This record gives sequence, C-alpha cells and structure tokens, in this order.
Amino acid sequence: MSEKLKIKLSIADRVYPLTIDPSQEEGLRRAAKNIEQLAKKFEQNYAVRDKQDVLAMCALQFASKIEQKGIEQTKGTEEAEERLKALAELVNLQLASK
Repeated sequence: MSEKLKIKLSIADRVYPLTIDPSQEEGLRRAAKNIEQLAKKFEQNYAVRDKQDVLAMCALQFASKIEQKGIEQTKGTEEAEERLKALAELVNLQLASK
C-alpha cells in the first residue's frame, strides 16, 4: 500500500488540508489552480454577492464541460456504430453476391 501524502489547497481564500495518494497531487493542484483562475474571472466580470455564488458558477462551468464531453462522446460513438453497420452491410452484400 502506498504512503499517503498530506497537502493543503487554497480555494476561494480558504485552505483545505487533504490526505491523498501521491498520484493525485498534480491533478488536484491543477484543479485548485483552475478554480482559482475561473473564480477571479467571474469576480472581475460579474456582480457577485459572495464567494459561494462564484464557487457555484465555477462548479456549473466545470460540470457542464464534463457533461458536454460525455454528450459529444456518445454522439461520436453512435456515428461510428452507424458507419460500422453500413460497412458490415456492404461486406455482407459482397459476400452474398459471390
């Protein structure tokens, strides 16, 4: 079992101590940095009442990106399946005509 790593991440002027697997550190630090950058952007461009509003908008932004990628992957998979079916039909027609 690998050793756990204790880190502290700062998000929206709060420090969050975490105990993680070392393999998670880079991803978590990047995520915290992205949240901070997006929060600053929202604070500069929109009238926000408090940090909770900013964090809610950050969560919505990141969650919508994940959902959109899932939708795009599903569409891509469906298109690939349709093409494979069409190709299989062509192959079957060629085999049947011989």
